[in-house]
Amino acid sequence: MNFRYHAACNALFTLCGAIPVLLQKSASATSTSVPLQRRARRVVTQHRESLDSEEGKGVVHKTAYFGTVNIGTPSQPFTVVFDTGSGNLLVPADDCQSEACIAHARFSQSNSSSIQEVSCDGTPRAAGSTAPTDEVTITFGTGEVWGRCAQDRICIGSVCSRGSLVLATYESPMPFSSFQFDGVLGLGLKSMSQGDDFNVMDRFQADKALKQAMFSVFMSDSDSEVSEITFGQVKKEHLASELFWVDIARDSGYWEVQVKDIYIDGKPQALCADCFAAVDTGTSELAGPSDVIEQLAQRLNVLSDCSNFAQLPKLGFEIGGRVLNLEPRDYIDQANGNCEVSMMPLDVPPPKGPLFVLGIPFLQKFYTVYDNENRRVGFGVARHAGQTIENAKALMLDVGGALAPSEHPQGSTGRGFISSLLTGLGI
Repeated sequence: MNFRYHAACNALFTLCGAIPVLLQKSASATSTSVPLQRRARRVVTQHRESLDSEEGKGVVHKTAYFGTVNIGTPSQPFTVVFDTGSGNLLVPADDCQSEACIAHARFSQSNSSSIQEVSCDGTPRAAGSTAPTDEVTITFGTGEVWGRCAQDRICIGSVCSRGSLVLATYESPMPFSSFQFDGVLGLGLKSMSQGDDFNVMDRFQADKALKQAMFSVFMSDSDSEVSEITFGQVKKEHLASELFWVDIARDSGYWEVQVKDIYIDGKPQALCADCFAAVDTGTSELAGPSDVIEQLAQRLNVLSDCSNFAQLPKLGFEIGGRVLNLEPRDYIDQANGNCEVSMMPLDVPPPKGPLFVLGIPFLQKFYTVYDNENRRVGFGVARHAGQTIENAKALMLDVGGALAPSEHPQGSTGRGFISSLLTGLGI
């Protein structure tokens, strides 16, 4: 999420076995797409070298993408961030009276005929039980949520399942009051969730509800394109290169891949040998170990007055034998004539760290696919309107500098790029 350095939603609890889910299997597996709204907000920062000067103030752009999920019978709609960096569905409860809850849609438990109370380890509560309802506490980088747990019908687009969720009974004013979305739908791996029944992709996979147990994400920073998350398939029209796959590196709960090195204009920097990176749809920035970011800032040589912006290099991450490049506008914040590297220092202690987070600036450049069944992430250059062939090619290189394989489209707009590997996916 853009309000945290990194969520540790599952760290407070021991995972327990999921309760049996009584759900009729889908008559036919399908796929579904949910359009994503994009909202950006500006956060004023102060440059360290100009602490007493108005000219020293900068702006960090925080961006979130969110869409609709329906809960209960009849359905109650909520706007949520589809977040690969957390593992639970979380929305406000109607009895939550905190400022942040009141500012958003709240789930009415009494208006759903299909709801069942469950304990926060996922086990059902006995009928007529008078035992106090237990609660879960979820701590984020700059706030916290308390909530009770329930099981109900959950629908994403045309695909529905029955599973558990967290109903917030308290949300801290900061940062939740300022959000334009109601809650979070966690799409992290199973160990990130409160319990097996809380993981939406595992439920879809068990119910055989999807053509393929995967989801894919296309994010655009242009209002002329529709950003979307698709469950059950890869959308070929969003690809401007081949799609290649990288296995999940560690069982951390994140969609985490190995980063062999960091590159500047195609040259390896030996800054972070065999590091790891979480691909996170809920984080608005790039993030990484503070010592590495400090060295990167020195080598990128970004002048604070932006005078060398046009000459700045590409910044690349070596993943799965490819170098995935970002352009200066992806890793630089510009405001009021000031420029600075917009990578957030993030020092995650061992054994989970050190860790990079590839957030929204990365995901706007690269179309990503999350294969739940085979525990791997697919990467391809995202195809955007007006994109040139040369630009698309330069964003993904084989290690050593060679252009990564791609279909050559007709014309100069990048239209017609189709992954040669998609046939292997059976779609």
